[in-house]
Amino acid sequence: MKILSIVGARPNFMKVAPLHRAFVNHSGIESKIVHTGQHYDEKMSDIFFNQLELPKPDYYLGIGGGSHTYQKANVMLAFEKILQDEKPDIVLVVGDVNATAACSIVAVKMGIKTVHVEAGLRSGDRSMPEEINRMITDVICDGLFVTEHSGLINLAKEGIPDNKIFFVGNVMIDSLIYFRKKATNSTILEDINIASKDYILMTMHRPHNVDQEKGLRDIMQIIRYATKHKKVVFPIHPRTLNNYKKYKLYQELEKINNLILIEPQGYLEFLKLMDNAALIITDSGGIQEETTFLQVPCLTFRDTTERPITVELGTNILMQDLNPETVKIKMENIFDGKAKQGIIPPLWDGNTSKRIANILFEKY
Repeated sequence: MKILSIVGARPNFMKVAPLHRAFVNHSGIESKIVHTGQHYDEKMSDIFFNQLELPKPDYYLGIGGGSHTYQKANVMLAFEKILQDEKPDIVLVVGDVNATAACSIVAVKMGIKTVHVEAGLRSGDRSMPEEINRMITDVICDGLFVTEHSGLINLAKEGIPDNKIFFVGNVMIDSLIYFRKKATNSTILEDINIASKDYILMTMHRPHNVDQEKGLRDIMQIIRYATKHKKVVFPIHPRTLNNYKKYKLYQELEKINNLILIEPQGYLEFLKLMDNAALIITDSGGIQEETTFLQVPCLTFRDTTERPITVELGTNILMQDLNPETVKIKMENIFDGKAKQGIIPPLWDGNTSKRIANILFEKY
């Protein structure tokens, strides 16, 4: 059985790495990787591939940036040629980036069995491009691998037949468990002069948080409150950095005492930063899951979450706006010993990729 796995953006690397490992270790599966290049920072892509022990992709499309339509259209044109040459038995897509939906459409149209890992997640917010990608992908795919109970409910509501749906757990957690020990060798804490549990880790990159001046000023006020408790480590996303400079706020940001601004980090460095943080403040999707497994308190700045299990069972608290005063109260509660206690969700056990490999081999 030949499986082509698609990676488009950095979060996909952490999902495909354990899958590729499981496929390679399965005697009946040949595994190939297609990197569409949606995240086109070559240096960071190389770091992620090396750290995650992924081989050089069999195909690199190099699509890069541009509008959502440009990315999708160019991925589809390039991917069609690969499918004509490779004739795989299965195309596997992960997550919710543009390449996920684009490659699914091409494969299904060509009559190739297509499966989606991380299926069924819904935020209920169709203004998010990721939500549209998730919905398109799930409705056309032949196999849907679900990470949490909400995914089963969402797919049932959308009329997806039961025989396409498999509750298998979370491949992101497979990567985290596999690499957690290796990440302890990172010197990132020493490099930036911080101690375990003595800092707050922050990431912010979503357009509705960082594309307007008010959002950028609110983030600075949140940082000022946070730095009264502990140092704040902020690996600053290129989008966020560019907007701070655009609104001429970057120098003001730099001057905040106890704030450590650093470049985006490799997977192992960032895993070590998460594992040792006292609190994480973010607007990311995947970090909600990783903090739930690591049992680290997490404040997520999103109106909704497509990963409700992280709120229901995990350590995640959804902050529906960037109100610094609300955040101040939540932070003070956490540092007063009233942090939310979470548990690890079902099947987040490091064996999801093996389950997926076995299902694909037996049923497809």
